[in-house]
Amino acid sequence: MKPRAPRAPAKGGPKHRVASAPGAPRHGLARVLSKQGLCSRTEAARWIQDGRVEVDGRIVRDPEFPIRRDGAQRIAVDGRGIDDAPRRYLMLNKPRGLITSTQDERGRDTVYRCFDGAGLPWIAPVGRLDKASEGLLLFTNDPAWAAGITDPDSGPLKTYHVQVDTVPDEEVLATLVRGVRVDDERLRAASVRLLRSGERNAWLEIVLDEGRNRQIRRLLAAVDIAVLRLVRVAIGSLALGDLPKGMWRELEASEAETLFSNVHVQPR
Repeated sequence: MKPRAPRAPAKGGPKHRVASAPGAPRHGLARVLSKQGLCSRTEAARWIQDGRVEVDGRIVRDPEFPIRRDGAQRIAVDGRGIDDAPRRYLMLNKPRGLITSTQDERGRDTVYRCFDGAGLPWIAPVGRLDKASEGLLLFTNDPAWAAGITDPDSGPLKTYHVQVDTVPDEEVLATLVRGVRVDDERLRAASVRLLRSGERNAWLEIVLDEGRNRQIRRLLAAVDIAVLRLVRVAIGSLALGDLPKGMWRELEASEAETLFSNVHVQPR
């Protein structure tokens, strides 16, 4: 795969407006608002029906009103253009037991519990961590930045510390890097190394260069290893560091820009 040229960051945050090609498909207004990272699609539909949304200076009350995302139409919420909304980039140390979702049909706690009372605009998770996993989870209202970070071909490497129920030998570690076939998928790690071990279990550092559903758990299960604890400790150059569990912080502008500008530099 050929390396792509890095995108230059725009003032105030990474560049995120990309012109659509001629004849680009149209999308419903509610979907466009949610994809802009302003709110959920349900909330966008409510805003539209309440008369808070204008397209080219005219109030539109149809959530499915077709929008061509080439910049030709100006969309505003409460009189403010949607492209004028300040972009936010956050990192959370996700605790175990929370769902990475805006809401859960079974009433389970979600990661948004960690932002209660913070007065933040609508932000969406950048990728996911399953309920039993912990560690670094990013949030933003910048959909293009999020898409770059989660791109399966050119997104940054993700680093995990994983406690397992055995002490694997070098051959097993090599197998994890070579890859195994699981449910018609070939799963592999970019690298694996032993961090420390005891009599019955060990901690591994596993680096992924792709993001598949429950990838580490499924990969280890394929070689008869069970995960006791899984913590994401870094995304690209951004490390979890000493951020307390359940706490969040804003990324520095340089952190957000560096993470995004490095996305397309290194080919897989």
